[in-house]
Order: sequence, then structure tokens, then C-alpha cells
Amino acid sequence: MIQKGKKYFVSDVHLGAPALSNNREREILFANWLDEIKDDVAELYLMGDIFDFWWDYKKVVPRGFSRILGRIADLTDRGIPVHFFTGNHDLWAFDYFTQELGIILHTKEFTTEIDGKKFFLAHGDGLDADDKGYIFLKKIFTNKTMQWLFSRLHPNFAISIAHNWSRSSRLTKINLEDEFEVNREGMYKFAENFLEQEFVDYFIFGHRHRMVNAEIGQNSKFVLLGDWINYFSYGVFDGEKFELKRFKDKAES
Repeated sequence: MIQKGKKYFVSDVHLGAPALSNNREREILFANWLDEIKDDVAELYLMGDIFDFWWDYKKVVPRGFSRILGRIADLTDRGIPVHFFTGNHDLWAFDYFTQELGIILHTKEFTTEIDGKKFFLAHGDGLDADDKGYIFLKKIFTNKTMQWLFSRLHPNFAISIAHNWSRSSRLTKINLEDEFEVNREGMYKFAENFLEQEFVDYFIFGHRHRMVNAEIGQNSKFVLLGDWINYFSYGVFDGEKFELKRFKDKAES
């Protein structure tokens, strides 16, 4: 049984992103946030792209992230359920998180009940039916043969390939001044279609690097969690209401 208490949701931290110059500062800030919530968190949902790149090697662990991995292990050691949803940047998580850290791993969207409310949870990549290019690319990334071939590469070479790919990503191109109409988003349309078949109180997504807590349908909410690049944001559900908050505002006050 899930214990009563606050449930926290966070996505798109992109730890170790080579396209960004403040990785150490963001990692420390994220670790500080984990320290702050540790006394009242009943369940933690890591909603994808926590790492800018992650590959589960059988014999080695990617360099870095020790502050975060240690704090997550501390939570699970104390019996706090921690859920990890693979995103488009860290979808190559296999068994390290589950065996070493005690994390509950989700590789697909997941529907669950939390304190009497129904939640639809996903990173969000692949849910936009119009994004056919990415859907095709994801099939390649999740192909077992391609994964086996990539795993044969030396980690130094393999990770350098991933970092070179990431340097051309949209992380440095996000413009918060660009017009953003949530009801035109592919994930929003997905949620609308889902509601025609099944009621959900909250749809919680990451992926789009925007903060949104909007009405959808009748008595449902559509939530985009933001990121830890521009917003330093997270969601929290106290059993009665869901709120989006920003941690950096508090850190800078």
C-alpha cells in the first residue's frame, strides 16, 4: 500500500548535458532539492530525461552523477518508492537502477491511482502521432540488435558518440518567448483522445520543457513539468491538489 504523504514529480534535468555549461551547478541544485524533500516525500516520480545520456553497461557505471545516485539510493533504502520513467535521452536503462538502486523502472506510459485520483504518467516522447520521424527513430534506438551492437563499443567511444549527438540537440535552442499553445500539442491531443475512452484526473508529462497545468476535458488536468534548465521546476501532489513549483526561485531568495 502506498503511504500517505506528498508525491513529487520531476523531469528533464538532463544531467551531464554537453550542450550546457552549468552541469555541476545544476546537479548540486538538484541534489539540494532531493535533500529538501526527503523528510516529507512519500513517493518520487522521475519522469524521464533525468540524465542527458545513460547507458546500462554490465561492468561499468557512467562517470558522474554520484551525488544524485547516492541520494536516490538513500530514499529507496528508507522504503520510499522511486519511479524512473525512461525518456528519449535516457531510454537505455535496463537493470542497474532496479538492482543497485531499488528503483521501479517504467519504459512505457503508466496509469495508476494515487490517493484516490487516477494519474496517467509518461515522459511523453512518442505520444505525438504526427511526430513520425521521432517514432521511427525510437524504433531504432529500442531495437535489440542495434542495442547489442552499440554495447560492443568501448564506453569512451560510445559515450563520445552520444555526447556529440546531444550537442546538436534543442536544449540550447529553447526560447521561452516562442508562442506556445498547449491545446495544439501532440501530447494534449493524445490526452483528449484518451479521455474519450477512459477518465483520468491528471495527465503528467515531461519532454516539452514547458510548465503547464491546464484544464482538459471535464474535471481533468494536463500537466507539463517544465525542466531543470530554465525553470528548475517540479510537481507535488498532497492528496488533494496538484501544484507546479520552482525550486530555484527559493534557492535564490
